[in-house]
Amino acid sequence: MALILPVKEIYPAIGENCYLAPNATIVGDVVMGNDCSIWFNAVVRGDVNAIRIGNKVNIQDGAVIHCTYQKTQAIIGDNVSIGHNAIVHGCKVHDNVLIGMGAIVMDNAEIGSFSIIAAGAVVLEGTKVEPNSIYAGVPAKKVKTISQELISGEINRIANNYLMYSSWFKDGE
Repeated sequence: MALILPVKEIYPAIGENCYLAPNATIVGDVVMGNDCSIWFNAVVRGDVNAIRIGNKVNIQDGAVIHCTYQKTQAIIGDNVSIGHNAIVHGCKVHDNVLIGMGAIVMDNAEIGSFSIIAAGAVVLEGTKVEPNSIYAGVPAKKVKTISQELISGEINRIANNYLMYSSWFKDGE
């Protein structure tokens, strides 16, 4: 069973039909929508500020969601995939976004809808990622405008697959 802890008497609120891996950690002021999954060794740490997670969000193995004390919250929209070992810190991620494996998104960054942050990219503090874009590199820069094929073929495919994967684990509970 996942480690779910209060911080200063504030408990995480988990939506319906969510999968939490046995060693996932969710603490403090976290509100999560429906159909989400928090995978192995992922940490969602709402101890120093609020974390808000929409519907159909998957936070993959080893990813960390956190904030900055008294400064930034982490707001994640609907239909978002956060890749293995990514760090999403005190920023806003709009709907229909893919954050690639090992990417880092820093405080006060804003990731526009229908965008992809490439694996290993570093989105610096305060960066505004344009909607319908792919950003890559260190620091992350726009490399192209996203096509409808990438929206369906990557953003939606991955989010839908993680919903399916989570059902495999829930069936065994």
